[in-house]
Amino acid sequence: MTGLQTLLQKELQRFLKVGFQTVAAPVVTALLYLLIFSHAFTAHMQVFGHVPYTAFLIPGLMMMSVLQNAFANTSSSLIQSKITGNLVFVLLSPLKPWELFVAYVGASVLRGLMVGIGVLLVTMWFVPLTFAYPLWILVFAVLGASMLGALGLIAGIWAEKFDQMAAFQNFIITPATFLSGVFYSVHSLPGFWKLASHLNPFFYLIDGFRYGFFGAGDVSPWVSLLAALLGNLLCGGIALTMLVRGTKLRN
Repeated sequence: MTGLQTLLQKELQRFLKVGFQTVAAPVVTALLYLLIFSHAFTAHMQVFGHVPYTAFLIPGLMMMSVLQNAFANTSSSLIQSKITGNLVFVLLSPLKPWELFVAYVGASVLRGLMVGIGVLLVTMWFVPLTFAYPLWILVFAVLGASMLGALGLIAGIWAEKFDQMAAFQNFIITPATFLSGVFYSVHSLPGFWKLASHLNPFFYLIDGFRYGFFGAGDVSPWVSLLAALLGNLLCGGIALTMLVRGTKLRN
């Protein structure tokens, strides 16, 4: 396990050395979202009957930050290693594909959770939050971060330049997170957009995570849990297969 621990430590140090950019900046961004959207929509947005809109918004912003930063960690690490040429030193090591997977995704999960906790600490002063089911909060935070970490691994392996990575981020990750119920309850949407939201796997991650705070959601937390597990199996399976085959890495 020494190799796995070493790579995991390297990935942790990589983002912690620029923690102001990788951890603090996303927290500030989430705070700005909270200030703007809570001021603009508190009097107009209908969410769960007993939950103020500002309180409703905080778990969504937390989970959005977790997902985006978990994805950014693996994808940026791999594309930077490809461009600079130092990825070869990782590939020449005796690490097995599953060890590479665990190290990269594990670091992404830790970064995502750190950012999520940071968002909670700076936003919880605006409105009292309840923690109805803390275990659901932890489960969906870890599942969401691991799913996006694996997806970032796929993107990092697939992309050969920064433009391709930016396209993946701008046209897939960002729209999927913004259209997943972060800022609204999907019950307020018309038929087509409600259906589109239910086809978005990020919606189930955020709704299940929010259920842990309020004990209420747009769908059952068990449905969200099933969707999160299937998403992890799919993304993790594809990423691990690409590592085993050396797709765009060894050939």
